[in-house]
Amino acid sequence: MAHSLSRGVSRLALAAVLGLCALPASAADRVTTPLAEGWTFFHGDPEGAETAAFDDGAWTRVSVPHDWAIPGPFDIKARAGGAGGFLPTGIGWYRKTLDVKPPGPGRRIYVELDGVMERSGVWINGHHLGHRPSGYVGLRYDITDFIKADGRNVLAVRADTEHAPSSRWYAGSGVYGKVRLIESAAQHVEQGGAFVSVTKIAGDKAVADIAVDVVNDANRAAKAGIEVVLRDPAGKEVARGAVPAVAIDPARTETLKLSLDIASPKRWDLATPNLYRAEIRVTGEGGQGLDAETVPFGVREAAFKADSGFWLNGRNVKLKGVAVHMDGGAVGAAVPMDVWRQRLAALKAQGVNAIRTAHNPPSPGFLDLCDQMGFVVMDELFDQWNVSKTPGDYHLFFSDWHKRDARDMVRRDRNHPSIVVWSAGNEIHDTAYPVQAKAALTSLLNVMHATDPTRPVTMGLFRPNVTGDYQNGFADMLDVVGQNYRENELIAAHKQNPARIILGTENSKTRTSWVAVRDYPAYSGMFLWTGIDYLGEADRSGWPNIDNPAGIVDRTGALKIVGMQRASWWSETPVLHVVRNALPAAPPPSSDGAGPAPALPTMVAVATPPPKVAVFDDWTPQDLSPHEETIEVYSNCASVDVSLNGRWLGAKALPADASPRQWTVTFAPGEVKAACRDPGVKLEDVLRTAGKPARIELIAESDKVGTGFDELAFVRARVVDAKGVVVPSADDAITFQVSGAGAFVAADNAAPTDHAAFASPTRKAWQGKAVALVRGAGEGGSLTVTATAPGLVAGKASLKVVSDRAR
Repeated sequence: MAHSLSRGVSRLALAAVLGLCALPASAADRVTTPLAEGWTFFHGDPEGAETAAFDDGAWTRVSVPHDWAIPGPFDIKARAGGAGGFLPTGIGWYRKTLDVKPPGPGRRIYVELDGVMERSGVWINGHHLGHRPSGYVGLRYDITDFIKADGRNVLAVRADTEHAPSSRWYAGSGVYGKVRLIESAAQHVEQGGAFVSVTKIAGDKAVADIAVDVVNDANRAAKAGIEVVLRDPAGKEVARGAVPAVAIDPARTETLKLSLDIASPKRWDLATPNLYRAEIRVTGEGGQGLDAETVPFGVREAAFKADSGFWLNGRNVKLKGVAVHMDGGAVGAAVPMDVWRQRLAALKAQGVNAIRTAHNPPSPGFLDLCDQMGFVVMDELFDQWNVSKTPGDYHLFFSDWHKRDARDMVRRDRNHPSIVVWSAGNEIHDTAYPVQAKAALTSLLNVMHATDPTRPVTMGLFRPNVTGDYQNGFADMLDVVGQNYRENELIAAHKQNPARIILGTENSKTRTSWVAVRDYPAYSGMFLWTGIDYLGEADRSGWPNIDNPAGIVDRTGALKIVGMQRASWWSETPVLHVVRNALPAAPPPSSDGAGPAPALPTMVAVATPPPKVAVFDDWTPQDLSPHEETIEVYSNCASVDVSLNGRWLGAKALPADASPRQWTVTFAPGEVKAACRDPGVKLEDVLRTAGKPARIELIAESDKVGTGFDELAFVRARVVDAKGVVVPSADDAITFQVSGAGAFVAADNAAPTDHAAFASPTRKAWQGKAVALVRGAGEGGSLTVTATAPGLVAGKASLKVVSDRAR
């Protein structure tokens, strides 16, 4: 659902979708027209491409959102290198003919773009509307004065990633966000200008403070006021108010404010993400409608405390968070919301309750989903300030653009109840120069606090004891002191100054990291690096790697073994996963169950590197003869037992540090079964030895799929033996075909070194698995996905095609 009407849905259309009783209709209210289809695209920089007369007849026809780089090819010589996943970069042009005529008297027309990567330029009929270096900020331009009377107008957008790498991860290329036209009166809500905050909650009443920036884009003074209706999660009106029209000079903005009481508010929370809506209407002196915008918001109390960490609605909550980058795997940077919905659901199922947007603000729709699904969010603005991390990054523009970019980013996102803290930056290298760093942070804090005085600001400090951040006062400029990794350093910093509010802004996935955060009450929580495998940042591992496999779910949104273990530590419901650990069993717990028994003292301490992880979600080792194997179980159950081919191997209790339980056995083909033995809990997990590949099993994660850009379905292919057991060594080339009312979109297998194009319908299985993304077409009917591979019985899955509203 859109966060505001300025993102693609008219106020009346939104009300119709929701079944709400909207404010009275007016022909003068805002009209929003999505600009998704009918674009042309060219990879290159042809002279005159911004002009209306330019001939783009030979250009490629595309729709937006569009990431022109994700089709590839992967190339070891790519300018972005491993940072950009060895995918192409460069200059791309987009053009679209607009059938729009000059508006009536007192009306204006704007074009709004959610994301252009990067160094964007926008033109209408050859007139340059503006330039923006950052690819992570939303854009709005007034095109009224350049519209032709005949209605034939050409919008042109130039996107430039030629200076790669400018991000340390894959950021895509082109117009990767949604685009729309907005027509309203010259007196209207400024972009990001509607702010609803609920900071007064007591007993059975909350107070919503509404502030609306109304701008007058006319060439003469005019009067404007606002009317506001608040509706609860069911659409029922709960409050109404107005501010009378006031005079606004031309090219000036007035902030109109009012407060409305909400009786018996339904709180936004992790398990009950209730969303209210503020229907805001700008009215003229005679009460006529000039503009309208609807803002979802939440009623919730969020606070960080120095002695006890994070609190939500009066409950002390440990933030169990993950960092998430912007790409959607096979779809690149132009990510349909169903991809994010699937991924967020997978994370939530593992006990994740918080998201850090690494290291930039996400798409508006991503935050809508966090609101709707019950995650709290750290919204991060920058990865660089004045000191570079890559030659072409934002440090080139920080001094000139950071104030405007920070203001626009915060204004766009500040109504989301999911956001509980802002991050001004990640591992900012300016801190090696404290005077410079303090000046930059002061500038950002001034902007961010002025734009949103209701939330604290943190940042991910980078080795603060090396740069003296705790000694020179830099860390204490932050509302919440955030540090990446080195949990014991942050605990020591808190003990040194107990007034510090502390938060782990980036953390490893080791058990010791979690236990340090878990057992120190002042530690607000942690954000694992990372939640999801992401494209790029493969410069350290190098070719042929194209991604960073640091997630607890993979690029396809499938659960990884490291995520199974995390779920046993974080989930509030019973968890049980059994895996095969090819390493020798860990030492047994000490008598108190607190961990391994202490080693005997030695004369010389020798640093031994940890063994390479060799854990598998199968009972099919390459060597099927008798040999030693370790059965490992991840569970939060108090008692777990296992058996091998029906032979009971014993029960083990949950260690105090929640470490996995292990049983060393002599391998025999067959079945391993783990069971939770807690009273009232029936939970089992099984591993079986696989035979030879026999067929492809197709499993659609949903039985329905929509037809819009944001609508996708995941259809997972598994190569199985005659008994239906996944064959982990299978690498058959699977070809997906879609028939009926739909189309194939992309395929993936999560392999970090596979260079097949995501748009290819043929994909090798990796660890016996692959996935196809499909979309519906037309109204009604169904689509069928068929998966074939030489020598295997084909698999089929069918989905019903529905309209977006029907879902």
